[in-house]
Amino acid sequence: MTVRTRLLAFWDRLRSSYWFVPALLVVSSALLALLATSIDHRFGDEMESLRLFAGTPEGARAMLSTLAGAQINLAGLTFSITIVALTVASQQYGPRLLRNFMRDVGNQVVLGTFVATFVYCVLVQGQVRNGEDASWVPALSLAIAVALALASLGVLIYFIHHVSSSMQVSTLIAAVGGEVDLAIGTLFPEEIGSGSRGAEQEDDPLPDEDADRVQACEIGYLQAIDLDGLMTLARDRDLLIRLECRPGDRVVPGSAVASVWPGPADGVADAVNRALIVGAQRTSVQDLEFSIDQLVEIAVRALSPGTNDPFTAITCIDRLAASLCQLASRVIPSPVRRDPDGRARVIARPWSFSGALDSAFDQIRQYGRSAPAVTIRLLEALDLIAGHLRRDDDLAAVRRQVEMVGRGESAIEEELDRVALRQRLDRARKTLDARGTMLARGRPT
Repeated sequence: MTVRTRLLAFWDRLRSSYWFVPALLVVSSALLALLATSIDHRFGDEMESLRLFAGTPEGARAMLSTLAGAQINLAGLTFSITIVALTVASQQYGPRLLRNFMRDVGNQVVLGTFVATFVYCVLVQGQVRNGEDASWVPALSLAIAVALALASLGVLIYFIHHVSSSMQVSTLIAAVGGEVDLAIGTLFPEEIGSGSRGAEQEDDPLPDEDADRVQACEIGYLQAIDLDGLMTLARDRDLLIRLECRPGDRVVPGSAVASVWPGPADGVADAVNRALIVGAQRTSVQDLEFSIDQLVEIAVRALSPGTNDPFTAITCIDRLAASLCQLASRVIPSPVRRDPDGRARVIARPWSFSGALDSAFDQIRQYGRSAPAVTIRLLEALDLIAGHLRRDDDLAAVRRQVEMVGRGESAIEEELDRVALRQRLDRARKTLDARGTMLARGRPT
């Protein structure tokens, strides 16, 4: 089994943790303290020119103690502000958005800087000697401590600005939208016109004999699938494996996660389960709809009666439309993975444009039926997406969404609002008809 997928999943967990970057900085500060004091021991006379802050051991100890106390107080202040920010974000934007704040490298570096400076000052303070026979003040180490303290002030100013900026809904939507675009670029790396075969060009080569059903061993969300490992297993055992789930699905012990031909085969079920990475929550490693659902959650919460913020919902719609335009121009990979000899080995459940479109707009359409501005912006977004379509199936999916939005006209009370809705509806239909004509004549460039 390959380890690349597991390493990616492990790295994603590290990025989402609030201890990894601070731990690295603390270790680095300890190494820096050892290096600086070693240089002071070896080149003590040459370091005298750096003794600008404290010339006696008592003064050095007092300065380092003051700096260490200030740093630990700043770390506590940073932690408190972060907890408040997480609480507000959870209440206003949804609990799933906490992951974005937790994995924010800026916040992790700020906390790590204060703790690392504290550790550095404590370690250097232990090296200061004061006695009748010999006293020693590490001049270079003390200068570095002061420099780190001054840098911490700049980091504090950055932290205040960063937290204020990251709590703005437009910044948050842009960050989550960037994750959607990154997932699209990772899962659909090729654009239409590159000569690649899409999912619609190949049928599942299923044999006639009965399959061996592989059942899940864990409970949780499927975070990632090691397709390379499954391919190696299928080639070594001369098997055909069809996955019955995809990243983002909920699995429980006993549920079918794969079918294997020919079956039964000893040890195959355990090997297949080892290729499935299951966790307590969904992640964006291989789950396209996870980031889409985050934007949808922001929009739906904004449309709730307690919030009543259609402008935020409109911003989410615009960002989703931009990502779907990008997805419309990408090749949907074939679900069939073949070995170098051309034999089908693994059949996956591919993502589709239709599924992403429904995930993006279904709930917003349902909760925004009585908001004319949101409904009109949905039609404008679908009109924009229609101009980027390259496949007949995608055209049908957008047309279906357009008609569902149009049928929501009855929920709008004002006649002039209904007139504006009908105008956008007609415009979207004309764009779809024109795009359908272009697709019938030949795929547009």
